[in-house]
Amino acid sequence: MDTMKDGLREPPVQEIDVYTDTRQVLDAERRRIARDKLSDLYIVDVDSHHTETESWNEILKFIDDPVIRDNALRTQSVRAGNAYLYSPGGGVAHQDVAGRIPHQASRREKVEEKGVHRDVVLARRAMDTMGIDATILFPTPLLALAEHPQADIMVQLGIGYSRFVTETLLPQEKRLKTMIFLPLADPRAALEIVHQFADRPGVVGFLVTGQTPKPVHHNDLMPIYAELQERNLPLAFHAGFNWNDSSMKLINRFLGMHALSFVICSLVHMTNWVINGMPERFPRLKVVWIESGLAWIPFLMQRLDNEYMMRSSEAPMLKKPPSEYMRDMFYATQPMERSDLRTLENTMRMIDAETQLMYSSDWPHWDFDAPSTILDLPFLSDTAKRNILGLNAKRVFNL
Repeated sequence: MDTMKDGLREPPVQEIDVYTDTRQVLDAERRRIARDKLSDLYIVDVDSHHTETESWNEILKFIDDPVIRDNALRTQSVRAGNAYLYSPGGGVAHQDVAGRIPHQASRREKVEEKGVHRDVVLARRAMDTMGIDATILFPTPLLALAEHPQADIMVQLGIGYSRFVTETLLPQEKRLKTMIFLPLADPRAALEIVHQFADRPGVVGFLVTGQTPKPVHHNDLMPIYAELQERNLPLAFHAGFNWNDSSMKLINRFLGMHALSFVICSLVHMTNWVINGMPERFPRLKVVWIESGLAWIPFLMQRLDNEYMMRSSEAPMLKKPPSEYMRDMFYATQPMERSDLRTLENTMRMIDAETQLMYSSDWPHWDFDAPSTILDLPFLSDTAKRNILGLNAKRVFNL
């Protein structure tokens, strides 16, 4: 039976399964927005995902190389799943906790809308329910693409996915944006991808996946960064996990691997980026760190500053402590560690959250955060909340 609360009728309690409509799963957030009259907030979700493997046959048709495209389609015709994607990271099947988090496991909800791609319909439902004005859409399994052992297939799959998103999904929904995957293992191809996609509507920046095997300070990559800086397009590092990493092989539970692996790749890339003077070489390049949470940032700030004070000769390009360069970069909230609010408050102070932090939901992943997670932080001012929820992202991504 329906009940009344805060003047709004609450729907009856219903068990969520893989067929449950996105709007039902997120209904509590919709009611929160209505109750507190928050519809005037400008909210940008800088990290939301879709399950691109549900559109896998379509994506393969967008591969440019005719041989790779034909091989991929033939492979797909005789094998189940995304057979042409090599995803060695491990752990993907653990994220839904043996199916107990159904919106992570699969979204088989009914879509009756005609003339609109299913991926767009599901994205709209999430945006409308959470009151989001713009969403930057990322893939899910393809975030392991940089680990592909065959560089030519890695490049072609990345281009195929980027074409699918920019030519099929984004034209159907202006609120959807994306960042384009850069295959750093092939710097020439990566630079050509910038040239090919930078001016496409809805492209707001370019993406490096967390487990990329090439050092981010390698000289071969400098033309890519220079091009992005010239075009005023952000470079984002989206964290990922890799259970096959030598250190991660010692972890026996997904909980531990997920907690560490996402952070380790960001620690490594940030350290190389700062110590090798990338912020001095490209001072106008906006750099964004996505889906590592926030707790790692104060740790690395203090650690690098401490080392730098004793060994500054090994970082000759730096003109200030590493933490100050890190404070100039941008960060996404998710997954925001909230177990100790005093620690979180100090973290936000150290990163200048009011101007440098951007909201992300990570929907529909198992650990997603709704916009109310920002609104409920007692130590943030109203101005800081508005900036974090959308105005910082509007500035960073030129929305």
